[in-house]
Amino acid sequence: MSERRSLEGQVAVVTGAARGVGELLARKLSARGAKVALVGLEPEALKEVSERLHTDSDHWHADVTDHEAMARVAQEVKQRFGKVDLVVANAGVAAGGPFADSDPEAWRRVVEVNLIGGAVTARAFLPVLTESRGYFLQIASLAAITPAPMMSAYCASKSGVEAFAHCLRAEVGYKGVKVGVGYLSWTDTDMVRGADQDEVMRELRQRLPWPSNRTYPLGPAVDRIVAGIERRSPHVYAQWWLRGMQGVRGYLPGIIATVGQREMKRFEPRLTSVSRGLVGAGGAADEKERTPGTERH
Repeated sequence: MSERRSLEGQVAVVTGAARGVGELLARKLSARGAKVALVGLEPEALKEVSERLHTDSDHWHADVTDHEAMARVAQEVKQRFGKVDLVVANAGVAAGGPFADSDPEAWRRVVEVNLIGGAVTARAFLPVLTESRGYFLQIASLAAITPAPMMSAYCASKSGVEAFAHCLRAEVGYKGVKVGVGYLSWTDTDMVRGADQDEVMRELRQRLPWPSNRTYPLGPAVDRIVAGIERRSPHVYAQWWLRGMQGVRGYLPGIIATVGQREMKRFEPRLTSVSRGLVGAGGAADEKERTPGTERH
């Protein structure tokens, strides 16, 4: 295990920083002395987060899927702080339900934000990370390791960002840029609480085997992510048991296909009631951003 590096004076960029993992991560990075650039779709919420941080910080309103906007943000962050040492591609949205009945736009948007958004973020910030020999952390999920019914868009997107980050690590390592993948199980965020508002999705999750059927507190999860950032780790596990899942992941699709068919048959009469849109406050903010005529501040 590599040694922890001090974050004092480092410049960190966090996407999806208005709430949840991104907000708390920004606060904990700031508490360790890092200057923080917050990026997201909710400028007022980002401004409030920025004002509560311990160190110099600023915020940018941008859609992570918009390459021109993110390239502009990267330039402005470099101008504002002089450098960029760390980038955490955390922005993400989710939608649940059977694929055949899913909303095509919501399904596509999950993949766009989670996968394309991560890649756009990396593309925009790689030049400044190369200058600083910095660290890019892509937030993935247990969903990258474990495919699950009713989560096809989310699992596909998180598997995709995991593979993307592994590819990128091999490409840029010789330039001194390190790349990590962060894995989280169900963690107490607006996204997870939003998913749990759907009765069927909540019951299905409760029927998962321990320890994947629990919702984990946000604080300890983010502490583990911060420790991974300090070590510039290639793999960061927000819950202790996720590391062990890597050794058995090859067996999981077959097991889940067998068990999943039984569960889907059990829940079939109730599947039409499952919400088809993006979940949680972050999903609502994303949908608002894409609604023509919506006022933004």
